[in-house]
Amino acid sequence: MSPSRLTPWPVLATTVEGDYPVFRLLRERARSPRTGACLDFFVLETRDWVTVLPLTEDEQVVLVRQYRHGVKQLTLEIPGGLIDPGETPAAAALRELQEETGYTAREVIPLGRVQPQPAIQNNICHTFLARGVTRVAAPTPDDGEDMEVVTVPLTELEDRVRSGEIAHGLVLAALYRFELWRRDHPGTP
Repeated sequence: MSPSRLTPWPVLATTVEGDYPVFRLLRERARSPRTGACLDFFVLETRDWVTVLPLTEDEQVVLVRQYRHGVKQLTLEIPGGLIDPGETPAAAALRELQEETGYTAREVIPLGRVQPQPAIQNNICHTFLARGVTRVAAPTPDDGEDMEVVTVPLTELEDRVRSGEIAHGLVLAALYRFELWRRDHPGTP
């Protein structure tokens, strides 16, 4: 791939438009290097996130069905959430796994990172594979979470995606990263 002639736009001013528990809304005035035009952009500033694909020894995927207020529906997802200040992404993945499902993992493998919505968000989502997961406790969801733990055979994941039952964009990105990892590690689930 050849190098790009494009460059980042210089930010001239930043104003905090709103400060909320999960994100800050910023208005940033930036100048186009190509035209010199100055435009306002709105950015959701938030901490990085994690998603974790939990897999048992017998190749069951541990999922959560939960209510999502944005779409006002129940969704089927892998565990995930915000990385706490001072926490590593891998530690956050293990914490979220245990909080949301009551499971812990023998091994956590980084699968990659994605930008959830780079047009308006500044954060990264780190994806992990958790292998050898076993249930060690009851889930302890946050007050704003209403969920149930669901196990699905790994062989059924593709059908759940095709049917639209699994439709969360970050979950789909995690599943793709997992498939790439499996191609690089033949013979492993």
